[in-house]
Amino acid sequence: MGKEDDRGEEYLFKIVLIGDSAVGKSNLLSRFSRDEFDTNSKATIGVEFQTQLVEIEGKEVKAQIWDTAGQERFRAVTSAYYRGAFGALIVYDITRSDTFQSVKRWLQELNTHCDTAVAQMLVGNKCDLEDIRAVSVEEGKALAEEEGLFFMETSALDATNVDKAFEIVIREIFNNVSRKLLNSDAYKAELSVNRVSLVNNQDGSESSWRSPSCCSG
Repeated sequence: MGKEDDRGEEYLFKIVLIGDSAVGKSNLLSRFSRDEFDTNSKATIGVEFQTQLVEIEGKEVKAQIWDTAGQERFRAVTSAYYRGAFGALIVYDITRSDTFQSVKRWLQELNTHCDTAVAQMLVGNKCDLEDIRAVSVEEGKALAEEEGLFFMETSALDATNVDKAFEIVIREIFNNVSRKLLNSDAYKAELSVNRVSLVNNQDGSESSWRSPSCCSG
């Protein structure tokens, strides 16, 4: 306990990207983790993840961000995909209203498979395509408020709000974990095997906070 604690705990947070196919999940991840955008991005097959280091309050935080295919035929991965996730970005495409209509179904699936996600953000991606917008900023904000989610519009193409969206989710997880679990031996044991899943004590798995909308439309 002693020596390692002097250097501070290591934090590893799993965050999942969910939403319909072709809403830009993979490009959001590559923009955040590598500052890249691939105009020829192919549909994700199965699951991929990237680990990104972020410093919060002098602590090193590793965000392990998982990206999966939005297509129904890959749905078999769901339980393992969601397990132990502390955060989720639910992504829709502002130019396709059907992807916005799917948000509640994705939220339902998240809540069914995961009781550990303390930070959830609704993300309206492709805000650079304002001229063919099909979902208004107000609609996005209203749904986020109804569901108790953070909200932001992003553009993976021109990098608008991408870092900000991920960092808000990571910071919210960090604050939550710091408050509830910092001194938990079970949590430290989880970290030591390089895998985080929230201890299922009933006190905190249900998050009832609401955020102000933080869209800078």
